[in-house]
Amino acid sequence: MPDIQEQRLDYLLRALRTENEDAYLALTAAGFRNKHQLLRALSNIRPPLPISDEFLHIQDLYLSQLSSDKGAVALSDIMPYPALPKLSLWQGDITRLSADAIVNAANSQMLGCFVPLHTCIDNCIHSFAGIQMRAECHRQMELLRQQHGTDYEQPTAVPLLTAGYNLPARHVIHIVGPIVSDLLKSEHERDLASCYQRSLDLCSKQGLRSIAFCCISTGIFRFPPDRAAAIAVKSVREWLSDHADRIDRVIFNVFSDRDWQTYRQQLEHSS
Repeated sequence: MPDIQEQRLDYLLRALRTENEDAYLALTAAGFRNKHQLLRALSNIRPPLPISDEFLHIQDLYLSQLSSDKGAVALSDIMPYPALPKLSLWQGDITRLSADAIVNAANSQMLGCFVPLHTCIDNCIHSFAGIQMRAECHRQMELLRQQHGTDYEQPTAVPLLTAGYNLPARHVIHIVGPIVSDLLKSEHERDLASCYQRSLDLCSKQGLRSIAFCCISTGIFRFPPDRAAAIAVKSVREWLSDHADRIDRVIFNVFSDRDWQTYRQQLEHSS
């Protein structure tokens, strides 16, 4: 007999297939046959349309169990960096972090990644948060378009705050980092520094006491990782020097061994 997670998964897949049979068949024909991967792929391509409360309830139970199986990482599990007690460096999956806020490297549409099972952080965060996150981003963007016009896109370094939904993190700060098309320019560096500073400003305004930063812009936005790490550490340290009482912990979250070494060197140099 299928376990409860299998039953939930089957329900969610049936509902999404009923909603969009063509998408379901196209994805299965493309090789997405593992049930969990198929659910994630269907959620990735789904536009921010209304859906039943029952679906959301079952989805939340399913994703909450996945989160529990992965294991949440509390701030108490992450040591502060020596000589920099408000800063930490942690390597791993940012969707496991139980911080007040985690930072998502978003695109200017602010709706998450629509590429099925893409490995970018935008896709991962939306996938494990649930489809409510895309819906909330859409609502906020529609309100902004009412103010700024129908062609409005989120500018670089302007944060947008949503709930964390099924993530251990209470909130997600979505922010568009600078895109380096060719040569790195001073404006790219200023914009990247602003991403960190304005995210911290938003935390301060909202009373959020802990934040985990991903490596903003170093993926498909092609910001050189070594320079990005230097800017990240410098920007956060400068902000903390002026607002030390407004936040308890800033975590630099990295995934690769190379980024771990790069940030460790920057933090040691800053100590």
